[in-house]
Amino acid sequence: MSLYAIDRDTGISLYAQIAEVLERDYVRQGSAGDKLPSEGELAARFGVNRHTLRRAVDELITVGLLERQHGVGIFITDQLLDYRVGKNTRFTQTLTDIGISTDTRVIRKMVAPASVGVARNLSLGTDDHVLWIETLRLAGGVPFCVISHFLPVHPYKELLSEYQDGSLHDLLSTRCGKLHRTESLVTAVLPQGDDAKLLGITQNRPVLRVKSLNVLDADNTPVEYAITRFRADRIQLRITP
Repeated sequence: MSLYAIDRDTGISLYAQIAEVLERDYVRQGSAGDKLPSEGELAARFGVNRHTLRRAVDELITVGLLERQHGVGIFITDQLLDYRVGKNTRFTQTLTDIGISTDTRVIRKMVAPASVGVARNLSLGTDDHVLWIETLRLAGGVPFCVISHFLPVHPYKELLSEYQDGSLHDLLSTRCGKLHRTESLVTAVLPQGDDAKLLGITQNRPVLRVKSLNVLDADNTPVEYAITRFRADRIQLRITP
């Protein structure tokens, strides 16, 4: 008889259910370096074969929560990055400061109609268009977050051709002066669109969504409204004034 209840009639694969329990009861309750029971013991606890159990473990290894040391065992990794969110937060600089390499991949760049929320935050009219730049950020070579950057078309239209990679914040500061963040709204949501694929997670894993507004230091003119989706399994957000 298994010690953990898994439902074979939900349509959710057994390994996905097991991975969820392993994350909840072992990873989240344990510490980096803790060793899990053997795969044979875990398979017995869940009442499944070792192949199914191994598939569940592999899911958590893929997202960076566990590591398998062959001949030794399965261990919890030191997976949570302490990411500070404040008025001067910059992705590249924040991670560089704690010794983590970063990379940026531009997913799309286009001019699009502003949604109601974007228009309101950028002090635009409901019929106005905005620059929409979508980027995937990697930390240590692993997908970390997807960011939707929205900017007024005027006077920033040239950014569509100028921006290729790296820090958009630095490019904006060079063009228009120093910026600061006025607010950060954090919500846990399920990934939408192609976010799960880009971040390398399953569709039922939550992300931490942070909505933020960057304005000019000089006169508080809105410059960039950003919606960032962080992999919740890789980060803890530290909100600072």
